[in-house]
Amino acid sequence: MEQNKFKLSIIVAVYNAEKFLPRCLDALVVQTLDNIEILCVDDGSTDSAPKIVDEYAKKYPDLIKTYHKQNGGEFTTRNYGLEKAAGEYVTFVDNDDYVEPNWAEKLYNAAKENNADLAVCGFERIDLDTGKIVGRDMTTYGYTCKKMTTEDDFMVFINPAPWNKIYKREKVKDLKFLPFRGFNDTMFLASAFTKIESVAFVPDVLYHYYLRNESQIHNINIDDVNNLKKYLLEVKELYIKSGKYEEMKYILDMMAFIHLGISVMYRASYDSNIKISKLLKETIQYLDENFTTWRNSPFLKLGFSIKRGFKHFGLWGISILYKLNMQMVFIRIYRFVIDKLKIDIKW
Repeated sequence: MEQNKFKLSIIVAVYNAEKFLPRCLDALVVQTLDNIEILCVDDGSTDSAPKIVDEYAKKYPDLIKTYHKQNGGEFTTRNYGLEKAAGEYVTFVDNDDYVEPNWAEKLYNAAKENNADLAVCGFERIDLDTGKIVGRDMTTYGYTCKKMTTEDDFMVFINPAPWNKIYKREKVKDLKFLPFRGFNDTMFLASAFTKIESVAFVPDVLYHYYLRNESQIHNINIDDVNNLKKYLLEVKELYIKSGKYEEMKYILDMMAFIHLGISVMYRASYDSNIKISKLLKETIQYLDENFTTWRNSPFLKLGFSIKRGFKHFGLWGISILYKLNMQMVFIRIYRFVIDKLKIDIKW
């Protein structure tokens, strides 16, 4: 096993964020956790971002390392940083967000105290234009550590973004963010589940994530849908090859149902070039052929869902609509709640 040089490697994916980048870096250089490294990977920025990170590296030579590469997309930037990282744990930060000063320390201590492979903290979503907080997530688990188990579906509801969590690098150093936009975070976390044995939770809001209207996650086209279908099969193949699929098929199949069948279909419904009713039928057929247990998942039974609260009960209701080929009813309700009532729903 290779020797870790740092407690934590923080990989900052840098691309054209000159307005917000100083705020991001200022929050990182004052972290209360000692013995960390900050890897700023510039993905061919065309504004002053490369100059900014070089200036910070010059000012903090023992803390910040900078790398400049040809533009290849966020997934290549994160993979590049993961290859360079030398920490016991590794994490990722978006260059237009910022963290609390004790973000790294609280996550690291939670991971070490519980010998956890993954530590997750609370975060808030902020509208970039208005500065309004539109939601807080991952704050309900309390200070706890959970063993990965197929008897519970808690891991399905861990937000997929890599920035409010730290991974034990030994567990994920051979994984890659896959080459497609929008949902490679989800695929990375799902892949990591084949290697992770325990997860520590810190309910404090330590990460501040800014929502951007032009963000790729809010603009889904048919190519994005087809790519997600393609790479879900690659992740399933990883589960099979690692001998984990039979054990964890209910978890993976439920993730496929939630992320592809619900979240992506909802976002795709805004693309006027997509006939969403047809796409929904095709997607349900895809799930039936490749992630077959979504229809009889023990985690989507009424009794199980009622015990898990309102959100899970709602998920059970959605699954019933899908099984009755009434998925368009859900899409219309979902859009009404979000667009008209301004209620932000995250699964």
